[in-house]
Amino acid sequence: MSTNITWHPGLTRTERESLRGQKGFTIWLTGLSASGKSTIATALEQHLLHNNISAYRLDGDNVRFGLNKDLGFSEGDRNENIRRIAEVPSPPTLWTNGEIAPTTVSKLFADSSTIAITSFISPYIEDRIAARELHSEIPFIEVHVDIPVSVAEQRDPKGLYKKARAGEIKDFTGISAPYEAPEYPEIRVQTDKVSVEEAVKIIVDYLQEKGLVKLGA
Repeated sequence: MSTNITWHPGLTRTERESLRGQKGFTIWLTGLSASGKSTIATALEQHLLHNNISAYRLDGDNVRFGLNKDLGFSEGDRNENIRRIAEVPSPPTLWTNGEIAPTTVSKLFADSSTIAITSFISPYIEDRIAARELHSEIPFIEVHVDIPVSVAEQRDPKGLYKKARAGEIKDFTGISAPYEAPEYPEIRVQTDKVSVEEAVKIIVDYLQEKGLVKLGA
């Protein structure tokens, strides 16, 4: 760790929100693979941007297309993937497997008065609690993208469940590794019962009800 550096205080979050005319916060989408997290996150980001609200989406795929496109999926590369995501000037959160969580990136965006939309399986309750605690002074909205494993397995757009069933993928969430569903999420979206558009509306309605966003008439 470098010691020859100095923290320089700047604008407060309140000042940024006043200047930008919007609040910064994190929307944390969690759910099984193929539950629809990334699809909903993308649609939500587009809806907010079309309403002149600054938002940015973070998920495992889009990060690997840019910053981490040189990394594979070995254990070492996965560790480096998470390390790079977390390499921002705020205290890192450790997941239960010892890896640094992407929480710090979402907090950095939220602190800049941008809405951070994260889309990660994040299967363990302990890790999501740690993410929430890191956002102690910033609104944190946990969205459980809820779907039965059987339905997710039927969708299986990437063929991952099939590979997991064949033993080609070890510790696959929902098959050979656990998914600990949120007990008290702010929002629960059952994607086997609602469309993407309906899911986005559920989330946006909540944000408006809590005074976190203001959309034009």
